Parts: sequence; C-alpha cells; structure tokens
Amino acid sequence: MSDVPPPGHPALAGGPVYLDYNATTPVDPRVAAAMLPHLTDFFGNPSSGHPYGAGPRQALAEARVQVAALIGARADEVVFTGSGSEADLLALRGAVIASGRSRPHVITQVTEHPAVLETCRALERLHGARLTVLPVDGDGMVVPEALAAALTHDTVLVSVMAANNETGTLQPIPELAALAHDFGALFHCDAAQAAGKIPLDVEAQGVDLLTVVGHKMYAPKGAAALYVRGGVRLEPVVYGGGQEHGLRAGTENVALAVALGTAARLAADEPADGTATRVASLRDDLQRRLTEALPGRVHLNGPASGRLPNTLNVSIDGALGHELLASADQIAASTGSACHSGNHTPSPVLTAMGLEPARALGALRLSLGRWTTQADIETAAAALVKAAAGR
Repeated sequence: MSDVPPPGHPALAGGPVYLDYNATTPVDPRVAAAMLPHLTDFFGNPSSGHPYGAGPRQALAEARVQVAALIGARADEVVFTGSGSEADLLALRGAVIASGRSRPHVITQVTEHPAVLETCRALERLHGARLTVLPVDGDGMVVPEALAAALTHDTVLVSVMAANNETGTLQPIPELAALAHDFGALFHCDAAQAAGKIPLDVEAQGVDLLTVVGHKMYAPKGAAALYVRGGVRLEPVVYGGGQEHGLRAGTENVALAVALGTAARLAADEPADGTATRVASLRDDLQRRLTEALPGRVHLNGPASGRLPNTLNVSIDGALGHELLASADQIAASTGSACHSGNHTPSPVLTAMGLEPARALGALRLSLGRWTTQADIETAAAALVKAAAGR
C-alpha cells in the first residue's frame, strides 16, 4: 500500500467543493484498501484459537499499536469503540460509576460536543452526579481560573475537548488537566476534531482518558477508540465476553479497527509531509479573499491563532449563513455543528462565546482537509462573495 495520498478523491470528483471536513471526511482509498481483506478473506473471530482467528487477531493488535502511536500511548491503553459518542460515554459514565461516590462531582464546559454534555446530564439525572458547566471566553476558551474555582475534593472527573468542532478553538489541556489532578480528579479529553490534525501526546497533555474518532480522519464511520491510562478504573459500557480489556464486550469489528489504525498511521505522517501547513495556508487564503472582497463585513469567530489549522468560522454582515450556502451551490459547507444542521437558531457554541444572535446566524463553518486544493479555495471564495454581494 502506497503512503502517497491520491491526487484527488473519487467521491469528490464532479461535485461541489467540499468544505465540511469537520463534519466527516471521505474515506482515504489507502484506508479502504487496508480494511477490504478483513471484509472478505480474514473473516475469523480474533478470539478463536484456530488458524482462522490468527490473522484477525494479529491485525487487531497491529491496529491498536497504530492508534496508540498517534497519541503517544501504549497499545494496551487503547479500547476500540463503535463511535466517538460511545467512547465519551465509556469515559464519563465509566469513571463516575467506578468512583463509588454517592454524589460524584463532574465538571465540563459549555461548548462541549453533545455526546459529553448529554452524558453529563444523564449522569446527573440517573446516577446522582452533581454537574458544573464552565463558561468560555469570547474566543471559546475555558479560563483555567474558572476550573480552579469549580474543583472540589468531591470532583471525580473533568471533561474538556481538545478542539472545538465549530470554531477550531484549542483548549489549554495540559494546564486544565494539572488542575484536575491537584484535586485527585480524572481528566477526559474529547479529541475527535484534534486527532490527525495537530500533534497529540497523552503524556504531554496530562490526560487520563482521550477520545479518537475515525471518520474525522479519513476512516469510515463506526470506528473510534478511547485511550485509558494504565491503572484508571472504569465501569464497562457493554458487559459480556471480556473483549477490549473487559470494558466493551462483543466480537471486535476487525475491519473497522484496521481502518482506524491505518488512518492513524497516515495521520501521524502528515505533520512531517507538510499537509497541515498547506491546509492552514489555504484556510488563511480563503479568509483573505473573503475579507478583501467584502470589506468590513467579514468577522472571524474564535481565535486568530490557537485553533485547528483547517478551520475557518466567519460571519458576514447582512447575510444569514444558511441562505448564503443555499445560494452558493458550488460549495458544500456548514453553518455550524453538523449535529445542528438545518436548525436555524443561533449556534449554542457561538452564543456561549457571547456573539449576538445576528452574527451567530450569519456564521459559516468552512473546514478544509487532505484533498482541498487552491482551485477549490478560489471557487469557494468567488461563490460566497457572489452570494453575499447582493445582500
């Protein structure tokens, strides 16, 4: 299998310019090629002791090593799951129930993904947890002093995402994790958007639990993993035969694990081959083209630095985001989180950052990826400028 990315993706040929990589990514053909034999020839159960189980068992182990290498973990600290939401559930519910506390305290922040926020609310409703939801500043960042003030010796878990899916804002994870540990709390980080886009090292970040999602980094949907630091106790999310270190029973989907492992290996090589730098340059060129063509009307939502290299969230004065995208049919993008697509109310993320409703409703999330080209940026900028010019 070649490590050189194909010059174009067949799924994007002839279609609109794809600028919604934060919602999902096309499956890399190299990933599809790696998983295909495990859908056809290597069908055995990896727990079987006979020869048909040997190939799947070896492939599963190799995939675990590849995912661990992407985040600086040990292979035995990787638990495969069926989605990022499931990984978040295992981390949060698992830590709270395993704590044995009658009134465990959990802390998260207001712009987290619903997979975390709704799990926290369920823990509050079903397991007697006490929940603190921290605010964010105008750039969408958690202020460490706010976390320090919220922590108590009853806090069992803090969950803060590495990067926001709408604005790309990067959180100060090492500082937040250190504060949590000062109070004996575990720290979980949903790195769904960050993994594969920026370097991640669980030791440097200081996290105890970390979520990785395949379809955000060119693997199929349904492939994800949770990093569980050695020694951390969790209540299982699925009970049964003891697979995945006893935390997630059920015969493993080897094909999807191989896909996630291959995607992780390819992503680990991208900082060295300049992909992130190229994508950041294209993102900045898109912002420059919009700003110059629509002077005084384009406003960046989130920090100018300290964000993902592929993410541009902007509002255009006098225009609603969903109307702009409806007019600019040459591009496929989002007005905010894909989970809220079609709901034309101000984004909860942008609202939490203090943006007024008109600006939040005018927001566009333009997220680039592995197959974004300079021609794509020129087409997208021209289409958006044309759509906005008459408003």
